Amino acid sequence: MISLRDYTSYDATGLADLVARKQVKPEELLAAALEAASKVNPKLNAVLQTLPERAQGEIRSGLPKGSFTGVPFLIKELVLHAKGVRCDAGSRLAQGMVPEADTELMARFRRAGLVLAGTTQTPEFGYNPTTETVLFGPVHNPWNLNHSPGGSSGGSAAAVAAGIVPMAHGNDGGGSIRIPASCCGLVGLKPTRDRTPTGPDYADPLCGLAIEFALTRTVRDAAALLDAVAGPDIGAPSLCVAPPRPYRMEVGAPTGRMRIAWTATTPSGAKAHTECEKAVHETVKLLEELGHDLIEDRPRFDWELFLKNVHPIWVAFNALSVDVAAQATGRKPGPDNLEAVTLACVEEGRGISATELLIAMAHQNTVSRQVGGWFENYDVLVTPTIARPPAPLGDLDQNRKGMKPFEWTQYLFSYCPFTPLFNTTGQPAISLPLHWSADGLPVGVQIVGRFGDESALIRLASQLEEARPWASKRPPTHAAS
Repeated sequence: MISLRDYTSYDATGLADLVARKQVKPEELLAAALEAASKVNPKLNAVLQTLPERAQGEIRSGLPKGSFTGVPFLIKELVLHAKGVRCDAGSRLAQGMVPEADTELMARFRRAGLVLAGTTQTPEFGYNPTTETVLFGPVHNPWNLNHSPGGSSGGSAAAVAAGIVPMAHGNDGGGSIRIPASCCGLVGLKPTRDRTPTGPDYADPLCGLAIEFALTRTVRDAAALLDAVAGPDIGAPSLCVAPPRPYRMEVGAPTGRMRIAWTATTPSGAKAHTECEKAVHETVKLLEELGHDLIEDRPRFDWELFLKNVHPIWVAFNALSVDVAAQATGRKPGPDNLEAVTLACVEEGRGISATELLIAMAHQNTVSRQVGGWFENYDVLVTPTIARPPAPLGDLDQNRKGMKPFEWTQYLFSYCPFTPLFNTTGQPAISLPLHWSADGLPVGVQIVGRFGDESALIRLASQLEEARPWASKRPPTHAAS
């Protein structure tokens, strides 16, 4: 049997290589993942359910030969789902929903050879950059159990950071892969809009703001997984131009001399936390040492107008999500099964007119054109991922009574002002664990690429990973401790 120390020392690519060379069996990796979960999850509350019998049955039936054959994997209980596996969306209203089929991305994860070992927490219907629910309680950050792991993919992030699995599913409508990656010291890649499939249930979730992928410990895992799952599914309404070569070939490839913009100033003009500024300044210095040209600059747009126009999309989608869950469970939405802010957002979302939603979407187009023009002058942009280190648990309370929906949107986006713009533009962006605060909390740095150009992001991220390795860093709460 592989020990937890050995199991957690490999990334997903490394574990898959062990399986391919018959040095370890998939059954052993599954047993290690389940042992890791039983050891650390009581402290973290990140994994909602483990699926040992189902996973063992998949292994016995013969796993597909893919990039990650035999590697244990976890999925977030939101949007993506697996046939016959409970998907509660973090809500008492949705509790007990069991999908009748895999989504296309789930099917692709399976074809890559990944073994579904369990599911992870999400905040209620995903509208929170932390992961704390009335239904299941808070997920704790393995770097400091009193702090948030981020959201909305916080359960997956905490599980990966603590060594339960080497990578896990997440999705991102305003930063929900990148925020928890920053909070938990991981690699969080948000691909270009439509790079990964969202069917058959959705065309473009959140009116095109949301995209699905994963959180990983290494850049090479992100690249290889994107190779495995990218591309449109049958009937997709749009597609993203395929890369010139596989993403895994970009890992370690020469970057050339890049023209890189950077900023530590939030879109509203407010200052970020000093630790977030420090993270960017250290990264700028490193990039200059690596031979790149760095220019302090940022896209300019009206932040308050942006918030006013992204808000209707979020509350309308909240209303849709709640209505779908209510239909599936037969429950009537109300204060007994929805958190206070969620209920307020849903009530407002039901009142959004078609015209108001179209105006909001038109503004997304205007901003995308402005930012796209700005990126003509730069290869990438470097920013903090979030505006301050991981928040204390309880700070971002979705059950806060009396908070109006737009106040909630303003409050959330003040915590993560650097991420949502690139959900609007659809550009690829990645959070890298390049800094830790004085009190030991991870602080991520975001790198944003031009639309469709994950290749440049992966080359640069790989260069930074080689210069400042992070994969061996371990939080105090870890399976191998």
